[in-house]
Amino acid sequence: MESYRELADEVAADIAAGRLRPGDRLPPQRDFARRRGIAGSTAARVYAELTRRGLTVGEVGRGTFVRASARRPGTALAEPSGSGVDLELNYPVIPEQARLLGDGIRRLLRPDVLDASMRPVGAAGTPVAREVVADLLARPGWRPDPARVLFAGNGRQAIAAVVAALVPPGTRLGVEELTYPVVKTIAARLGVILVPLPVDDAGLVPEAVESAARGAPLRAVYLQPTLHNPLSVSMPLERRAALAAVLARLDVPAIEDGIWSFLRDDLPPLAAVAPERTILVDSLSKRLAPGLTVGFAVVPEAAASGVTAALHSMGAAPPRFALEAAVRLAGDGVVGALSRGKRRDAEARQEIAARQLGEFAVRADPRSYYCWWELPPPWRADTFVAAAARHGIAVTPAAAFAVGDHRTPNAVRLGLASPPAHTLESALATLAGLARSSPDDVLAE
Repeated sequence: MESYRELADEVAADIAAGRLRPGDRLPPQRDFARRRGIAGSTAARVYAELTRRGLTVGEVGRGTFVRASARRPGTALAEPSGSGVDLELNYPVIPEQARLLGDGIRRLLRPDVLDASMRPVGAAGTPVAREVVADLLARPGWRPDPARVLFAGNGRQAIAAVVAALVPPGTRLGVEELTYPVVKTIAARLGVILVPLPVDDAGLVPEAVESAARGAPLRAVYLQPTLHNPLSVSMPLERRAALAAVLARLDVPAIEDGIWSFLRDDLPPLAAVAPERTILVDSLSKRLAPGLTVGFAVVPEAAASGVTAALHSMGAAPPRFALEAAVRLAGDGVVGALSRGKRRDAEARQEIAARQLGEFAVRADPRSYYCWWELPPPWRADTFVAAAARHGIAVTPAAAFAVGDHRTPNAVRLGLASPPAHTLESALATLAGLARSSPDDVLAE
């Protein structure tokens, strides 16, 4: 007679082969038991095993469904609890998110509205969408000109288009010495040379920009002045003003990545301080969800034609449905409600991190969704990442963010957004225990 694990393996194989697809409902446990000729208690253990592997999810009163993110058997990290904990990907989800998004999207499904949402749209979007984005980005005393807003399919496409428009192949783009890894990939594909620029506790050092430009011209500077990823640093107003003065003196434009800035709406963007030479790039992936996002950029008039051409040549115009959904969700207050909820969630998760990692050298902003952990000796980042993986926990080493020959810090970044809060607490407790141990002892187990 087959064991419950063997039966679970068979269902898992059906999921992997596509015979059971994401969203499919499994038969009730009683029916499953009758078809397989097994006891009801064995069927319950099969269903529990599938849930433990992250392949199914149970909904009270509705049944058991194949998860939309189900992994193939054998691909999940081998954590003792049976499922991996991902502290690399960092997409915040709060309990009310699916309901709010579902209610908003449902209104788009009326045939006449849906028909309009299926038509093509260019990088300029629509007048209503430009007004909505201007409202989303507005801060006290500053609101971008809606006429200066352009759209892309997502934030990464917007960044790539702006870099392509401002920095020709073979020329130099200044970036913080620890930067968003996707920018490294974009630069490599476009043939752009990255120039690492020092940062301190207030963010990018303005004098470093001036010093780097003396060696050879910088065509632009890419930076994250608010809740820098991975360091969680935010530039104070004085530093923003000093940087704006240096950029003006050098006549160098800035590409400002504001993807996490919705968590700190008390600071104006660099684009408010230097609007004539800053392109502000953002998206809705963190405010809403990765599967329902639109990228956008506030582009000074002098750069608008170049960025528009880059967006069109890269096929990066936004999907009309996503654009219309964003407009409706913002107008209905969903974007605002989710943003406020995620601010509270980020603060709660930082409290968990402080509780579990307070004895270590961890840098974080209480409003951010990530931590920068400078590991205690004798740990090195690579060995710590390997040890964490053996416990089913994925973390990001500093090398992923480092640019060029910059000395890589002995540190890891922890993304706090993705796992449930109780799972996050357990994972951080495990990591703290690893850090207190010897690498030789842990990796020899």
